[in-house]
Amino acid sequence: MKHIAIVTGASSGIGREFVRTIPKHGTFDEVWVIARNQERLEELQWDVSIPLKVVAMDLSDPASFVRMQTLLEEQKSDVRLLINAAGFGRFQAVEKCSLEDNLGMIDLNCKALAAMTQIVLPYMQKGAKIVEIASVAAFQPIPYINIYGATKAFVLSYARALNRELKQRKIHVLALCPFWTRSRFFERAIQKDENIIKRFIAMYEPEFIVKSAWTALRFKRDLCIPGWKAKLQVLGVKLLPHSLIMTIWQKQQGLK
Repeated sequence: MKHIAIVTGASSGIGREFVRTIPKHGTFDEVWVIARNQERLEELQWDVSIPLKVVAMDLSDPASFVRMQTLLEEQKSDVRLLINAAGFGRFQAVEKCSLEDNLGMIDLNCKALAAMTQIVLPYMQKGAKIVEIASVAAFQPIPYINIYGATKAFVLSYARALNRELKQRKIHVLALCPFWTRSRFFERAIQKDENIIKRFIAMYEPEFIVKSAWTALRFKRDLCIPGWKAKLQVLGVKLLPHSLIMTIWQKQQGLK
């Protein structure tokens, strides 16, 4: 039976960096890489010594879940690692953002993540690991990044609670909460005609985020917030009223 790792959102950013570093952190026979862009997924094989299984599909389409269930059943694999890194955001007022994009964020960031986790769990044994990508945005309400932040709050709560549920099976779940991270995420998130974000407190590299996540997995932590600026941000939103945090955010970005 093959030991496999599965990474969604593997074509860029944090997901891609996880794929590149997987060989250093476990013994796997195969890595399944999932994203919409098949060409970028195929390019990953040049960076990884482990054989890759390219699964090009759109996880916002429920048909992808049926396909994943079929693949897992056919392969009879032992999934040792699942990393749910697929997701997107739009930085825009809710009423200006299309209904398709608003619902798409919920579908991909929440529904697809929960579906992939539940589909894969029957193929996981003792010692398996799951990484759910949340965000520092999960800890506070954020005007103009409203729905994206709310989806990440769901991921944070879901992952930490799931970790408790799966303790009896000795399967570890980590909620990874990165701050601003340099990636292609911003190509879709930022609107050219309406630049909501005018100031970034910090901008981390995917390599740093992923390295922090591997350390957290090694110590069996259920939460990882990489970087001292990110940790300070989370501490601030725990100590101060959210109404004040939202006011500070809007003034910082020059928003009404």
